[in-house]
Amino acid sequence: MRWNDRIGRRIKLSDLHILLAVAQFGSMAKAASAIAVSHPVVSRSISELEHALGVRLLERNPHGAELTEYGRAILSRSHAAFDELRQGVKDIELLSDPTAGEVRIGSTAPLGASFVAAIIDRLSRRFPRMVFHIVSEDANSLIRDLDERKLDLLILRKIGPFAEDRQSFEVLYDNPYFVAAGGKNPWVRRRRVELAELVAELWVLPPLGSRLGSLTRDIFDAQELPYPRASVVATALEMTINLLRTDRYLAILPESIFTFPAKHPFIRKLAVELPIVSGPIGVLSLKNRALNPAAQLFISCARGLAKPLAHRK
Repeated sequence: MRWNDRIGRRIKLSDLHILLAVAQFGSMAKAASAIAVSHPVVSRSISELEHALGVRLLERNPHGAELTEYGRAILSRSHAAFDELRQGVKDIELLSDPTAGEVRIGSTAPLGASFVAAIIDRLSRRFPRMVFHIVSEDANSLIRDLDERKLDLLILRKIGPFAEDRQSFEVLYDNPYFVAAGGKNPWVRRRRVELAELVAELWVLPPLGSRLGSLTRDIFDAQELPYPRASVVATALEMTINLLRTDRYLAILPESIFTFPAKHPFIRKLAVELPIVSGPIGVLSLKNRALNPAAQLFISCARGLAKPLAHRK
Protein backbone atom coordinates (compact mmCIF):
# COMPACT_ATOMS: atom_id res chain seq x y z
CA MET A 1 0.00 0.00 0.00
CA ARG A 2 1.46 3.31 -1.08
CA TRP A 3 1.73 6.27 1.33
CA ASN A 4 -0.72 8.44 -0.63
CA ASP A 5 -3.33 5.69 -0.84
CA ARG A 6 -3.56 4.85 2.85
CA ILE A 7 -1.92 7.56 4.96
CA GLY A 8 -0.97 10.71 3.09
CA ARG A 9 -4.47 11.44 1.81
CA ARG A 10 -6.78 9.56 4.16
CA ILE A 11 -5.42 9.89 7.71
CA LYS A 12 -5.67 13.43 9.03
CA LEU A 13 -4.10 14.78 12.19
CA SER A 14 -7.43 16.34 13.13
CA ASP A 15 -9.04 12.89 13.09
CA LEU A 16 -6.31 11.46 15.30
CA HIS A 17 -6.74 14.41 17.66
CA ILE A 18 -10.46 13.66 17.93
CA LEU A 19 -9.76 9.96 18.56
CA LEU A 20 -7.41 10.97 21.37
CA ALA A 21 -10.15 13.10 22.91
CA VAL A 22 -12.74 10.30 22.72
CA ALA A 23 -10.30 7.89 24.37
CA GLN A 24 -9.56 10.43 27.10
CA PHE A 25 -13.17 11.35 27.91
CA GLY A 26 -14.81 7.98 27.24
CA SER A 27 -17.58 9.25 24.98
CA MET A 28 -18.06 11.16 21.75
CA ALA A 29 -20.37 13.69 23.36
CA LYS A 30 -17.90 14.56 26.11
CA ALA A 31 -15.04 14.71 23.60
CA ALA A 32 -17.06 17.04 21.35
CA SER A 33 -17.74 19.38 24.27
CA ALA A 34 -14.10 19.33 25.43
CA ILE A 35 -12.60 20.22 22.05
CA ALA A 36 -15.46 22.56 21.06
CA VAL A 37 -16.79 20.76 17.99
CA SER A 38 -20.18 19.22 17.27
CA HIS A 39 -21.06 15.61 17.97
CA PRO A 40 -21.59 14.88 14.23
CA VAL A 41 -18.08 16.15 13.48
CA VAL A 42 -16.62 13.73 16.03
CA SER A 43 -18.70 10.85 14.70
CA ARG A 44 -17.72 11.61 11.10
CA SER A 45 -14.00 11.88 11.93
CA ILE A 46 -14.01 8.51 13.71
CA SER A 47 -15.90 6.88 10.83
CA GLU A 48 -13.49 8.28 8.24
CA LEU A 49 -10.51 7.13 10.26
CA GLU A 50 -11.96 3.63 10.65
CA HIS A 51 -12.69 3.53 6.91
CA ALA A 52 -9.14 4.63 6.07
CA LEU A 53 -7.62 1.95 8.29
CA GLY A 54 -10.17 -0.75 7.53
CA VAL A 55 -10.73 -1.68 11.19
CA ARG A 56 -13.03 -0.66 14.05
CA LEU A 57 -11.25 1.68 16.44
CA LEU A 58 -14.01 2.18 19.01
CA GLU A 59 -16.58 -0.03 20.68
CA ARG A 60 -19.76 1.94 21.21
CA ASN A 61 -21.92 1.14 24.23
CA PRO A 62 -24.77 2.84 26.16
CA HIS A 63 -22.25 4.47 28.48
CA GLY A 64 -19.98 5.89 25.80
CA ALA A 65 -17.09 4.43 23.79
CA GLU A 66 -13.82 2.67 24.47
CA LEU A 67 -10.84 1.79 22.30
CA THR A 68 -10.52 -1.57 20.58
CA GLU A 69 -7.12 -3.22 20.32
CA TYR A 70 -6.77 -1.51 16.92
CA GLY A 71 -7.62 1.82 18.50
CA ARG A 72 -5.03 1.35 21.22
CA ALA A 73 -2.44 0.43 18.59
CA ILE A 74 -2.98 3.55 16.48
CA LEU A 75 -3.12 5.81 19.54
CA SER A 76 0.17 4.50 20.92
CA ARG A 77 1.81 5.65 17.68
CA SER A 78 -0.23 8.86 17.53
CA HIS A 79 1.24 10.01 20.86
CA ALA A 80 4.68 9.77 19.27
CA ALA A 81 3.57 11.57 16.10
CA PHE A 82 2.04 14.51 17.98
CA ASP A 83 5.03 14.69 20.29
CA GLU A 84 7.46 14.84 17.37
CA LEU A 85 5.42 17.64 15.81
CA ARG A 86 5.44 19.58 19.09
CA GLN A 87 9.18 19.04 19.37
CA GLY A 88 9.63 20.21 15.79
CA VAL A 89 7.78 23.45 16.47
CA LYS A 90 9.84 24.01 19.62
CA ASP A 91 13.07 23.29 17.74
CA ILE A 92 12.16 25.90 15.16
CA GLU A 93 11.46 28.41 17.94
CA LEU A 94 14.78 27.62 19.59
CA LEU A 95 16.99 27.88 16.52
CA SER A 96 17.52 31.56 17.25
CA ASP A 97 18.29 30.89 20.95
CA PRO A 98 18.67 27.22 22.01
CA THR A 99 19.41 28.28 25.61
CA ALA A 100 15.89 29.62 26.19
CA GLY A 101 14.06 26.30 25.85
CA GLU A 102 12.14 24.00 28.15
CA VAL A 103 13.02 20.52 29.37
CA ARG A 104 10.78 18.00 31.14
CA ILE A 105 12.68 15.85 33.62
CA GLY A 106 11.49 12.94 35.71
CA SER A 107 13.34 11.73 38.80
CA THR A 108 12.79 10.08 42.15
CA ALA A 109 12.47 12.35 45.19
CA PRO A 110 16.00 11.82 46.60
CA LEU A 111 17.67 12.44 43.23
CA GLY A 112 15.36 15.34 42.44
CA ALA A 113 16.27 17.05 45.71
CA SER A 114 19.99 16.52 45.25
CA PHE A 115 21.61 15.76 41.88
CA VAL A 116 18.83 17.15 39.65
CA ALA A 117 18.60 20.31 41.79
CA ALA A 118 22.36 20.80 41.41
CA ILE A 119 22.12 20.46 37.61
CA ILE A 120 19.31 23.00 37.46
CA ASP A 121 21.22 25.47 39.62
CA ARG A 122 24.32 25.22 37.44
CA LEU A 123 22.40 25.50 34.16
CA SER A 124 20.14 28.33 35.26
CA ARG A 125 23.16 30.42 36.23
CA ARG A 126 24.51 30.09 32.70
CA PHE A 127 21.17 30.16 30.87
CA PRO A 128 18.65 32.08 33.00
CA ARG A 129 15.91 31.84 30.37
CA MET A 130 15.72 28.05 30.48
CA VAL A 131 12.60 26.50 32.06
CA PHE A 132 12.68 23.17 33.89
CA HIS A 133 9.57 21.04 34.44
CA ILE A 134 10.26 18.45 37.17
CA VAL A 135 8.14 15.38 37.91
CA SER A 136 8.99 13.38 41.03
CA GLU A 137 7.32 9.96 41.26
CA ASP A 138 8.20 6.31 41.69
CA ALA A 139 10.42 4.84 38.98
CA ASN A 140 7.69 2.73 37.35
CA SER A 141 5.40 5.76 36.89
CA LEU A 142 8.27 7.81 35.50
CA ILE A 143 9.19 5.16 32.95
CA ARG A 144 5.56 4.99 31.83
CA ASP A 145 5.48 8.78 31.40
CA LEU A 146 8.70 8.62 29.39
CA ASP A 147 7.23 5.96 27.08
CA GLU A 148 4.16 8.15 26.60
CA ARG A 149 6.49 11.09 25.82
CA LYS A 150 5.22 13.20 28.68
CA LEU A 151 8.84 13.57 29.80
CA ASP A 152 12.00 14.23 27.79
CA LEU A 153 14.34 12.21 29.98
CA LEU A 154 14.71 10.57 33.38
CA ILE A 155 17.47 10.79 35.97
CA LEU A 156 17.20 7.65 38.07
CA ARG A 157 18.92 4.60 39.46
CA LYS A 158 19.26 1.51 37.28
CA ILE A 159 17.52 -1.29 39.13
CA GLY A 160 16.96 -4.25 36.84
CA PRO A 161 16.79 -4.20 33.04
CA PHE A 162 15.15 -1.56 30.89
CA ALA A 163 13.42 -2.10 27.55
CA GLU A 164 16.59 -1.97 25.47
CA ASP A 165 14.69 -2.07 22.18
CA ARG A 166 13.24 1.40 22.81
CA GLN A 167 15.10 2.89 25.78
CA SER A 168 18.70 3.97 26.27
CA PHE A 169 20.45 4.23 29.66
CA GLU A 170 23.66 6.25 30.02
CA VAL A 171 25.53 5.66 33.28
CA LEU A 172 26.64 8.85 35.04
CA TYR A 173 27.97 7.75 38.45
CA ASP A 174 27.57 5.28 41.30
CA ASN A 175 25.35 6.36 44.16
CA PRO A 176 25.59 3.85 47.04
CA TYR A 177 23.23 3.83 49.99
CA PHE A 178 24.24 4.66 53.56
CA VAL A 179 22.68 4.64 56.99
CA ALA A 180 21.83 8.26 57.77
CA ALA A 181 21.35 10.00 61.11
CA GLY A 182 21.08 13.50 62.51
CA GLY A 183 24.34 15.34 63.09
CA LYS A 184 24.13 14.98 66.89
CA ASN A 185 22.91 11.39 66.97
CA PRO A 186 25.23 9.38 69.32
CA TRP A 187 25.92 6.83 66.57
CA VAL A 188 27.62 9.51 64.46
CA ARG A 189 30.58 9.64 66.89
CA ARG A 190 31.35 5.95 66.43
CA ARG A 191 34.23 5.18 64.04
CA ARG A 192 32.79 1.81 63.14
CA VAL A 193 29.26 0.48 63.53
CA GLU A 194 27.85 -2.96 62.76
CA LEU A 195 24.45 -3.06 61.14
CA ALA A 196 23.31 -5.58 63.77
CA GLU A 197 23.76 -2.93 66.46
CA LEU A 198 21.16 -0.70 64.80
CA VAL A 199 18.26 -3.11 64.36
CA ALA A 200 16.49 -2.00 67.55
CA GLU A 201 16.85 1.75 66.84
CA LEU A 202 14.05 4.04 65.67
CA TRP A 203 13.88 3.71 61.87
CA VAL A 204 12.22 5.68 59.09
CA LEU A 205 11.71 3.02 56.42
CA PRO A 206 10.11 2.99 52.96
CA PRO A 207 7.11 0.73 52.20
CA LEU A 208 8.23 -2.83 51.51
CA GLY A 209 6.35 -2.79 48.22
CA SER A 210 8.53 0.02 46.84
CA ARG A 211 11.89 -0.40 45.10
CA LEU A 212 13.76 1.18 48.00
CA GLY A 213 11.75 -0.95 50.42
CA SER A 214 12.84 -4.12 48.62
CA LEU A 215 16.45 -2.96 48.61
CA THR A 216 16.31 -2.16 52.33
CA ARG A 217 14.92 -5.60 53.10
CA ASP A 218 17.68 -7.21 51.01
CA ILE A 219 20.32 -5.29 53.00
CA PHE A 220 19.20 -6.83 56.28
CA ASP A 221 18.55 -10.26 54.73
CA ALA A 222 22.10 -10.33 53.35
CA GLN A 223 23.46 -10.22 56.90
CA GLU A 224 20.75 -12.57 58.19
CA LEU A 225 19.35 -9.84 60.41
CA PRO A 226 15.69 -9.30 61.29
CA TYR A 227 14.04 -6.48 59.44
CA PRO A 228 13.79 -3.48 61.81
CA ARG A 229 10.46 -2.46 63.20
CA ALA A 230 9.62 0.77 61.37
CA SER A 231 8.73 3.63 63.67
CA VAL A 232 7.72 5.61 60.58
CA VAL A 233 6.87 4.24 57.13
CA ALA A 234 7.31 7.02 54.59
CA THR A 235 8.71 7.85 51.17
CA ALA A 236 8.64 11.65 51.53
CA LEU A 237 12.25 12.80 51.60
CA GLU A 238 11.53 16.06 53.42
CA MET A 239 9.74 14.22 56.23
CA THR A 240 12.58 11.71 56.53
CA ILE A 241 15.21 14.44 56.79
CA ASN A 242 13.17 16.38 59.34
CA LEU A 243 12.86 13.26 61.49
CA LEU A 244 16.61 12.59 61.21
CA ARG A 245 17.21 16.16 62.28
CA THR A 246 15.72 15.33 65.70
CA ASP A 247 18.77 13.04 66.24
CA ARG A 248 16.49 10.15 67.25
CA TYR A 249 15.88 8.32 63.97
CA LEU A 250 17.87 6.39 61.38
CA ALA A 251 17.19 5.92 57.67
CA ILE A 252 18.84 4.46 54.59
CA LEU A 253 19.50 7.16 51.99
CA PRO A 254 21.59 7.50 48.81
CA GLU A 255 24.94 9.26 48.96
CA SER A 256 23.74 12.01 46.62
CA ILE A 257 21.69 13.42 49.50
CA PHE A 258 24.96 14.12 51.33
CA THR A 259 26.75 15.45 48.24
CA PHE A 260 24.39 17.64 46.19
CA PRO A 261 23.97 20.52 45.97
CA ALA A 262 26.45 20.78 48.89
CA LYS A 263 27.31 18.96 52.10
CA HIS A 264 24.07 18.51 54.01
CA PRO A 265 23.93 20.70 57.15
CA PHE A 266 21.76 18.42 59.28
CA ILE A 267 22.42 14.75 58.48
CA ARG A 268 25.49 12.55 58.49
CA LYS A 269 26.52 9.09 57.30
CA LEU A 270 27.15 6.41 59.89
CA ALA A 271 30.27 4.28 59.60
CA VAL A 272 28.28 1.21 58.56
CA GLU A 273 29.32 -0.99 55.67
CA LEU A 274 26.19 -2.14 53.87
CA PRO A 275 26.30 -5.52 52.11
CA ILE A 276 24.24 -4.57 49.05
CA VAL A 277 25.70 -2.65 46.11
CA SER A 278 22.93 -0.77 44.28
CA GLY A 279 22.75 0.19 40.62
CA PRO A 280 24.30 3.33 39.10
CA ILE A 281 22.60 6.65 38.45
CA GLY A 282 22.10 7.63 34.84
CA VAL A 283 19.98 9.20 32.09
CA LEU A 284 17.13 7.17 30.63
CA SER A 285 15.76 8.36 27.30
CA LEU A 286 13.95 6.97 24.27
CA LYS A 287 16.11 5.65 21.44
CA ASN A 288 13.86 6.75 18.60
CA ARG A 289 13.35 10.28 19.87
CA ALA A 290 15.47 13.31 19.05
CA LEU A 291 15.88 15.42 22.17
CA ASN A 292 15.42 19.17 21.93
CA PRO A 293 18.41 21.50 22.48
CA ALA A 294 17.41 22.27 26.09
CA ALA A 295 17.31 18.57 26.97
CA GLN A 296 20.70 18.06 25.34
CA LEU A 297 22.11 20.93 27.40
CA PHE A 298 20.68 19.33 30.54
CA ILE A 299 22.33 15.98 29.80
CA SER A 300 25.65 17.65 29.00
CA CYS A 301 25.55 19.49 32.33
CA ALA A 302 24.65 16.27 34.14
CA ARG A 303 27.71 14.56 32.65
CA GLY A 304 29.97 17.39 33.79
CA LEU A 305 28.57 17.44 37.31
CA ALA A 306 28.83 13.67 37.63
CA LYS A 307 32.33 13.37 36.18
CA PRO A 308 34.23 13.64 39.51
CA LEU A 309 31.96 10.97 40.99
CA ALA A 310 32.28 8.69 37.98
CA HIS A 311 36.07 8.57 38.42
CA ARG A 312 35.94 8.24 42.19
CA LYS A 313 37.77 5.24 43.56
